[in-house]
Amino acid sequence: MTGGRDAAARGAAGASAPAGVGDSPGTPARVSAPAGVGDSPGTSARVSASAGVGDSPATPTRVSVPAGARLADAVAQASSRRGFLARVGAAVMGVAGARTVGSLVAPGEAEAYHFCGHIYTTDSCPHPTGLPRIDAKGFPLYAKTGQPVDDLGRFVDAAGAPVDEDGAPLTDADGTPLPRATRTRVCEATADEHDFTPHIDGAWYRCCGGRVRKLVDCCGYVKKRINGDKALTGYCYRGRKVFCVMYYDTKVKC
Repeated sequence: MTGGRDAAARGAAGASAPAGVGDSPGTPARVSAPAGVGDSPGTSARVSASAGVGDSPATPTRVSVPAGARLADAVAQASSRRGFLARVGAAVMGVAGARTVGSLVAPGEAEAYHFCGHIYTTDSCPHPTGLPRIDAKGFPLYAKTGQPVDDLGRFVDAAGAPVDEDGAPLTDADGTPLPRATRTRVCEATADEHDFTPHIDGAWYRCCGGRVRKLVDCCGYVKKRINGDKALTGYCYRGRKVFCVMYYDTKVKC
């Protein structure tokens, strides 16, 4: 009898389930959030739990998060950015449980997918340094620091003279200051290059990096956007269409 009870006890011990997350000491489960919805394509979330003592390491499980892809498809099918944003805005806020769309994306993350506040439907206006950041008057700024740049992409001082990152004058090999270059409003430079009359009509706003970002359409009487697709109305008025986009970072916190 005693031998039978001991065997039963040993059998029960051997059948006990391995310790899971929360049942045994070890590294807590780590859950990485998907990329910001609405600003960049969603990525897969990794969910992993460390196994208990004596168990083999748990195999990470990949959970597909297709929200970003669905939004991108919706943009491609939409005929109006204004209508698309109105339809998608509330849905994104509800799904993510965030106060603002901008808070869903870590600063700088969305730049890889165009720029924060905008997805790839209409391309950027040509800009001396890449991302189409402008000042309040439409002149080009260096995206990372907000420093003014000329049409050659060089930093410039308040007088328009070329300087280095620290503000020291740029000189030639003999120490002579380099000549100034033109500094043209981004939309105007674009229109001159692509042969249309530029107009800045409406704008829309997003929260990016803790500041309100103003997104601006460069408008004209055009049939196609800079990327070759059919031009949309966007925030252009009186029959004008969007040719390309720019952005201005305000000092307003969000």
